Amino acid sequence: MQPRFVGRVSLADAVTVANAALGFLAVVITAEDVELGARLLLLAAVADGLDGVVARHVGSSAAGPYLDSLADVASFAVAPAVLVFVTVQEGWSVAVPSATPRAALLLGVPALFVAMAVLRLGMYTAYDTRDEYTEGVPTTLAATILSAAVLSGMTDPSVLIAVTAAFCYLMVSPIEYPDLLARDAFIMGVTHSLAVLLPMWANRSFPFALLLLALAYLTLGPRFYWRDGLPDPPLVGSKGNA
Repeated sequence: MQPRFVGRVSLADAVTVANAALGFLAVVITAEDVELGARLLLLAAVADGLDGVVARHVGSSAAGPYLDSLADVASFAVAPAVLVFVTVQEGWSVAVPSATPRAALLLGVPALFVAMAVLRLGMYTAYDTRDEYTEGVPTTLAATILSAAVLSGMTDPSVLIAVTAAFCYLMVSPIEYPDLLARDAFIMGVTHSLAVLLPMWANRSFPFALLLLALAYLTLGPRFYWRDGLPDPPLVGSKGNA
């Protein structure tokens, strides 16, 4: 007797499920090797982009949007929160649980990040149906910035906690972010891949480049990233920028 998903899910959905598995691996590995965990998280982001490419060319299934959001919970909500928790705990040398302000921040901020990321993904799946824009910082972007920062060696605990706390609001804010055009998404995908494969090359050049690109989109994208009049079609088809 075949599993019930046979014949009901598409190739794009299979890539989405791989994204979820990579998110789990990132969580487990981060406990032992923070930088390898960050690389796996970035690899999950690559898979998240690929499922959109595949969906655009060969189509998705009715389950696709739901699978996409569920996979993103693992890879871009839980995994980056664990990455921040482990990195900050090592930097502060804080025992948990303990009745100290730092321990409260160490537990509270990543937990809030997960909660806000889940809310953002749920709101996106239910309400954000426009093709070219999405409201709030995408969870993939937040996870990419945190992972690239770790791989770039920017692991100051106070800064990581502050940035993660800021994302807790930005992910559920009404700020509109345009979906990347195919040309720019390809550049980001290549940079992601190089940061995964060669994180230490030329004094961490690829993670640093990825961090700069992601920060540029975070800060400048809502106001200055114009799609009108550009010939490139959006990279994603039925799957959007969650």
